[in-house]
Amino acid sequence: MVGRRTLKSEASTASETILRLNNVEVMYHEIILVLKGVSIDVPHGGIVALLGANGAGKSTTLKSISGLLKHEDGEVTDGSIEFAGEKIHHLPAEEIAKRGIFQIIEGRRVFEHLTVEENLKVGAHLRGGDSAVKERLEKVYRYFPRLVERRNVMAGFISGGEQQMAVIGRSLMARPKLMLLDEPSMGLAPLLIKEIFEIITQLNRDEKISLLLVEQNVKLALTVAPYAYVLENGRLVMHDTSGKLKENPDIRDFYLGLSDRGERKSFRHVKHYKRRKRWLT
Repeated sequence: MVGRRTLKSEASTASETILRLNNVEVMYHEIILVLKGVSIDVPHGGIVALLGANGAGKSTTLKSISGLLKHEDGEVTDGSIEFAGEKIHHLPAEEIAKRGIFQIIEGRRVFEHLTVEENLKVGAHLRGGDSAVKERLEKVYRYFPRLVERRNVMAGFISGGEQQMAVIGRSLMARPKLMLLDEPSMGLAPLLIKEIFEIITQLNRDEKISLLLVEQNVKLALTVAPYAYVLENGRLVMHDTSGKLKENPDIRDFYLGLSDRGERKSFRHVKHYKRRKRWLT
């Protein structure tokens, strides 16, 4: 475990950090404390993963960055969130989006009664108006060629994988500097997951888009992201390079489901071991 006030990421330095959360606390409905002193750095052009069990506070962390927290009666009550050196945690979501931060919300939120291409064009209006919409569409279709043949189909009638591509493409239309990805693999077949994550890493490499990734598939997240943070009950309990986290016995036991001997553990056994370890400490 790492103390709340001593968390300092080695993933980046101040000069190369695009996003910095400094001891952030988040409260819902003025009474429910959800995040408790969370500090995270995302470097310019980097990929950082945020790991943890359901209810750990991962989605709340993303919403506190994007400003969507305010729509759920949530508020950053302590600490600060800085983007490109500017504090943004008191800004409305639309102002944060204008600065180049876009959240890909869990659950593939397309406008079902608009066509795929109309969904994409919505992104262009979020930041930059009508200028160069055609060029941006061509770029999206280069990254997501599946969407070309589906461009005139209502988004509610395309597959889950194609919807995820459309949502990421819509964000790309807005020329993002930072993407917040919330469970992009959820509910998708393995081949589609592989395809989407290849495109995500290509966007990071070619477009220099910084990524903060929330992903339940820990093995995949640690493969894509060079650095990761682990949340538990609203607190950061661990952060390190992905290589070191893969070898950490707690990560292997609780998130990868592997014992020290490399054998697969059942979820029931992992939960029992975790409860027993907490009781002993």
